[in-house]
Amino acid sequence: MRFSYYTIFTGIALAIALVPHAIANTPNQTSIPRKVDQTEDCEILIVGGGVAGTAATYEGLLAGRTVCMTEITDWIGGQITSQGTSALDEAKKQRSLWYFPKGYTEFRQRIEQKYGKLNAGDCWVSVSCFIPNTAQQILVEMLQEAERKGNGKLKWFPNTVIKKLEISADGKLIDSAIAIQHRPAPNTAPLNSEPLSQIIDDAYRYENSSRLQKQIIRFVPLTNSSIPNSQKRPSDWFVIDSTETGEIIALADVPYRLGIDPRSHLNPSSPVTENDAYCTQGFTYTFAMEQSSEAQPQQKPSFYDRYLPYYGSDPKPSLANFDNIFTYRRIWSTATDQPKKNAFGVSSMKAGDISMQNWVWGNDYRPGTDKDNLIYSREQLWRSGQLEPNGWMGGLRQSTLKSGEEIAIGFYYWLVAGTTDSQQKTNWKKPFPNHRLLTGFDSPMGTLHGLSKYPYIRESRRIIGRPSYGYSEGFSMSEIDVSQVDFSTETYRQNLSQEAYRNLWKALAGLEAASAIRNNTEPQKISRRTRSTIYPDAIGIAQYYLDFHPCLSEYPVEKSGNTERAGVRNGHGAAFPGQIPLRSLIPQKIDNLIVSGKNIAYSYIVAAGYRVHSYEWSVGAAAGTTASFALTEGILPYQLVESLPRVNPLLTKLQQTLVQNDNAIAFPDTSIFNLNWSDWKIW
Repeated sequence: MRFSYYTIFTGIALAIALVPHAIANTPNQTSIPRKVDQTEDCEILIVGGGVAGTAATYEGLLAGRTVCMTEITDWIGGQITSQGTSALDEAKKQRSLWYFPKGYTEFRQRIEQKYGKLNAGDCWVSVSCFIPNTAQQILVEMLQEAERKGNGKLKWFPNTVIKKLEISADGKLIDSAIAIQHRPAPNTAPLNSEPLSQIIDDAYRYENSSRLQKQIIRFVPLTNSSIPNSQKRPSDWFVIDSTETGEIIALADVPYRLGIDPRSHLNPSSPVTENDAYCTQGFTYTFAMEQSSEAQPQQKPSFYDRYLPYYGSDPKPSLANFDNIFTYRRIWSTATDQPKKNAFGVSSMKAGDISMQNWVWGNDYRPGTDKDNLIYSREQLWRSGQLEPNGWMGGLRQSTLKSGEEIAIGFYYWLVAGTTDSQQKTNWKKPFPNHRLLTGFDSPMGTLHGLSKYPYIRESRRIIGRPSYGYSEGFSMSEIDVSQVDFSTETYRQNLSQEAYRNLWKALAGLEAASAIRNNTEPQKISRRTRSTIYPDAIGIAQYYLDFHPCLSEYPVEKSGNTERAGVRNGHGAAFPGQIPLRSLIPQKIDNLIVSGKNIAYSYIVAAGYRVHSYEWSVGAAAGTTASFALTEGILPYQLVESLPRVNPLLTKLQQTLVQNDNAIAFPDTSIFNLNWSDWKIW
């Protein structure tokens, strides 16, 4: 069934107001406006069913745990599925070694088995492009099999959001979580009929509406009555924040950062001297379009002219070509054995091919001011009442979501009917009407309107880890821990103070570090290490290009002549193969909360590389394994790392468990003596 997206978009509108509930301030003494409909017990509550949430669930089930998983959409898999970015971003050497987490490897194998080849789309951005709804089916099967194999129990709650956390009297444990699950009200359209912006405000309200009926669920720990009181565990469950925007860390109000970090010797490429919480990487509503043998009727959206000044191919002239844009993330190809090759070595587009669009100067939406930022800062959350009891509304700006949806559907129209290009002086663009937007519940995106169910989020709220040895203000991974950027250029000498520049090179000294610090060695005499930071508490791996989709300078995004925020791409470049330390998953204040996905403790520059599919699976697998391990051992995760740099034997046991389960914690030949990391190429 195909429907007019434009009719839906303009025909349904919900109020944007963020109305806090005027209820008492003490978490455990605060009632909710209506009764709880059901109570569910879990050993692990995973909030967010994206790639990391799916990976955490997979490992939890294999470990025999009762796992509750909530997700705002009705699909698991996040960027692989509900966000539509079904083109796997991978580092070339990591791929050549087939060095991925177990579950991610299994997923890739199943994609290849399903299509008879890994790259069903014959795309050129990746070695594996495929249809999102196919990936959703595969991930569901994987969780079902993990449940049987591990004798675990999965409690799956689609279309569900967490509204409230109930915190212990001492403020250290999440005792329970209140969730709202929604379904269509009687005699209304199925879910996924309208885009997210038109339903998200309603989804976070307790009350039933003319559109949605709500079920109120309380999640509580699954207690083990067989454990004697003398052996009582410090926590009977763990909550894992795998949401796309760090909802639980915001709701729990643990320390976190958002946006651009201040420039320092740890993040020397930052363009700002003070934190800018409003400039995060752009988000993208993807869509799928099919080439047809004949021209199709194309309807101009009413909002198209507003966004027209933004649309363009790319600053690189080689991408000013429709065939290159279409095949970039083509997710289905009808290519024969003797295809015609385009400039990027893949078959040229033909009738029946399907392309997923995820394009910087197209459907990326890149706000960067306090007027239009998508993810609300802590100050904005307090101002809007969202941190008041029962006041949480998801922490996102609904009007910006809507703008992101509009710019995406407008981009489709530009592709098929546009004749301008904001990035090229040459007038290459002409209409390409032989295409259709794929819509309907059986379409690649599974929505009536054709856009992804949820936008692809590149950057989230990021926790500040607990203070530890060498990290007095709280642990965080920084640019110099992973980047291959040349810090010896004059730019860094000019932008950093003399002291900061010296500290930068002392931190980069590798085996010479102790000598450099002791002798206060001049920067130009220090040989830079050619590897990433090696962590004693490593629990996962990651590598990808530090790749930015910067916010734009002015409001609104689509303003004619708008440019990317100056300096955000300073850190753009290759990254060494890196590790994910356990400290980056452990927030301050709350002892039974673990974070995963894009919510861990790292700077915005590291986040530019640690946002891709295999990284998310690795950190999710680590989070799920850590939660299960802590339940078995009767400990809290922070206790595994509080004695660093002295290693806790239980930390070693956790690391051994991960490795035994084929979830690597280091790349091959990881060593402080290895000077060949520069050979690890990204592409």
